[in-house]
Amino acid sequence: MAAIRTLLVDDEQPARDRLRQLLAGAQDVDIVGEAEDGVQALERIQDLAPDLVLLDIQMPGCSGLEVAASLGRPRPAIVFCTAYEQYAVDAFELHAVDYLLKPVNRARLQAALERVTSSRAADRERDVDRVTRHGALTPSRFLARKAARFRVVPRQDVIAFTFQEGLTRLHTASEHLWMQPTLAALARRLDGDTFFQVSRTAIVSLDAIREARPFPDGTGEIVLANGLALPVTRRRWRMLMERLEQ
Repeated sequence: MAAIRTLLVDDEQPARDRLRQLLAGAQDVDIVGEAEDGVQALERIQDLAPDLVLLDIQMPGCSGLEVAASLGRPRPAIVFCTAYEQYAVDAFELHAVDYLLKPVNRARLQAALERVTSSRAADRERDVDRVTRHGALTPSRFLARKAARFRVVPRQDVIAFTFQEGLTRLHTASEHLWMQPTLAALARRLDGDTFFQVSRTAIVSLDAIREARPFPDGTGEIVLANGLALPVTRRRWRMLMERLEQ
């Protein structure tokens, strides 16, 4: 089996250095990158697609639990490395492979790696089966930011994603939050039965559309459940009408 492509996530450089040192002798591990906070971790996971994330929990801005909760499938294996015992139940509810208490020792880390290795084949079979039966695996929740705080937003609460001022914005019935992924990256991951891209700057939940207003030039406008009105391009208007009729 190929080496486990591993991402190290911890807000303290000495902790990341220790993990590197402990992993140095492991022949089946390839460290592909590091991240020093939760937001950076999500970016690295998206860019690098690691097999395993060694993830701290308490980090500024966005916790490791929030990172794990926001990941769609297929997702990397998660092994939490933390100084706090009290988050173990939450960690395993998020399907963590293991939960290591700091200071992490070599034997305990090796045991976690063995669990990751043994679970990879089973996970691969399950994921192939899901894709075969249900199509592409898509995220069930999203990590978004409001001021200095982060929120995990369930997919069913999302009304739309828009691109404004160089950032992606997530809209719910009552809030407007900011996200890291680009709209193009989101479009590749979203469930096509639930979401529809109405323009270069907006993706909407089909269930959130309350009105659809055609214009003489072939374009149109939709009004969402939260009152947000969005234009629809000519090329996408007909496709949108077909989807809504379905």
